[in-house]
Amino acid sequence: MPGSDGVCGPAPGRLAPSDCTAVSESCENGRRKQKGMRMQLENKNAVVYGAAGSMGGAVARAFAREGARVFLAGRTLAKLDAVAGEIRSGGGTAETAQVDAMDQLAVASHADQVAAAAGSIDISFNAISISAVQNMPLVGMSLEDFMAPVTDACRTHFVTATTAARHMTAQGSGVIVLLSATASRESRHQMGGFSLACACIEALTRSLAGEVGRQGVRVVGLRPNFTPETYPGVSDEDVSSLVKDTLLGRLPRLAEVAGTAVYLASAAAGAMTGAVINLSCGAIID
Repeated sequence: MPGSDGVCGPAPGRLAPSDCTAVSESCENGRRKQKGMRMQLENKNAVVYGAAGSMGGAVARAFAREGARVFLAGRTLAKLDAVAGEIRSGGGTAETAQVDAMDQLAVASHADQVAAAAGSIDISFNAISISAVQNMPLVGMSLEDFMAPVTDACRTHFVTATTAARHMTAQGSGVIVLLSATASRESRHQMGGFSLACACIEALTRSLAGEVGRQGVRVVGLRPNFTPETYPGVSDEDVSSLVKDTLLGRLPRLAEVAGTAVYLASAAAGAMTGAVINLSCGAIID
């Protein structure tokens, strides 16, 4: 019902949906602990860059639900604190820090602080959003607009992944999860430089995996299709052309992407490295 400010909210005395989720997660975690069930990421320390965004926040919450101590990094501390509050309400452990994931010195300093405080960095996930000019033919695009997402994607993923790799190779274990998108393999849509940016991320996944695998570190990638929940207000009509391309007749759900990230970071995926997981709902056939 509308509140006095005209914004719809829960009726007095009732929980908002986010509160219900937190209570549900807390109860579920409690039940699992009572039954002696081991969480997939128990006793792991995870750094999530871009954790204030829809994708980063979902992954951070999923990591925490599975027992990880999560370190939320991003540019807007207030938004990070909100995500951390949700995680703590659900019984998880979260800490926040203002970090520019494009700044190599800032990322390195933060990683050193995390390792000193927690004893290790076991998981690194980069969900930094990349801006790109799209819906324009390449022949009509400026060089600057084409290169901007390529430069940004390569910079942030190189900085965060290699920083994590230095810590992980020293300790002899760890998982680095990189986030790509189906644009890396598509040719039907006018994606500008974003397609090349995603292809670069996947190439980095393979290259870094080849360098650090013998030191006990895995590097894996996620390649989801457009995920509507990350863009509130998007309509079915807006994504109809994308849905038409899929075999499942739908696009991936945020919970599916986050759940796959948990799996990739867990011991269950211990034999997997240098791979990019296809979450395109069948738009891309591997």
